[in-house]
Amino acid sequence: MRIALAGTPQIAVPTLEWLLTSKHELVRVFTTSAKPSGRGGQIGKSDVALWCQENTVECIEIAKAEDFQRNLDDIDCVVVIAFGILLPQYILDLPRHGFINLHFSELPRWRGAAPVQRAIEHGDTHLGITVFALDAGMDTGPIYRRASFERNPQIRTSEALSYLSAEGVTLIQDSLVDISAGVSPITQDSAGVSVASKIGKDEALLDWSLSADVIHRKILAFYPNPIARTLFRGDLLKVTNAVLSTTCEEKLKPGELYISKSAVLVGTSDGLLEILTVIPQGKNEMKAADWARGARINPGEYIG
Repeated sequence: MRIALAGTPQIAVPTLEWLLTSKHELVRVFTTSAKPSGRGGQIGKSDVALWCQENTVECIEIAKAEDFQRNLDDIDCVVVIAFGILLPQYILDLPRHGFINLHFSELPRWRGAAPVQRAIEHGDTHLGITVFALDAGMDTGPIYRRASFERNPQIRTSEALSYLSAEGVTLIQDSLVDISAGVSPITQDSAGVSVASKIGKDEALLDWSLSADVIHRKILAFYPNPIARTLFRGDLLKVTNAVLSTTCEEKLKPGELYISKSAVLVGTSDGLLEILTVIPQGKNEMKAADWARGARINPGEYIG
């Protein structure tokens, strides 16, 4: 088939790599328009745009849904991975076999913008991926293929997305075979629907009066964006990784710090959390123990 792919971040690249060498023809790629980022407001290309540049594949930047209209006449199917623009039905109907989407949950659970983050935050025992036919709704289209994977309780969103995007290649491959064979996708079950809303920065501010398990899951879920955060001596301190502590017998109040020779521990409502890595305000990521030594934390000091 003549295939186009619509995607923006790195998680679309494994599928691009496969399409480039598959029996299908990768005709062109769509990515969202570059936006200013960083302190200088510089406009940088997306990961997908950079891949296209390196592999001499046509790449078209899309600012709005209508930009697709004149670029789909010669396409059999569009594969969508983390594209970020909702498309009207008349656009979805233009390719011969429509649009299919690789979604990072086992639908209908966690429809929406942040499925992996919400799954980790809520303590789901499994993570999933789904390939489905796009319709005008929010991840509501009929399903071609699904897969489920047991969640490592220490995995962060960054590692989970990397793993799932690689596993998704096979699911897309099999779904394209289904489409070529005329297999009809299955309507989503109306039971078990949940919505994975976008993560706001206000959610990332840690509340140390919650349980250690809840705080731990938030730290894992919110990395690499927006990154869990707290305050120390009035400055922002981002917490990039942590583990539940089961060996220390110290009794700490929520937010209270305890510094051993090799560990940074903080109290919660029901136990201790060991902070592994942090990003102090204005600095790069470092081991929490190195940060604590440099900060010369006093006994009984608090974060939050």
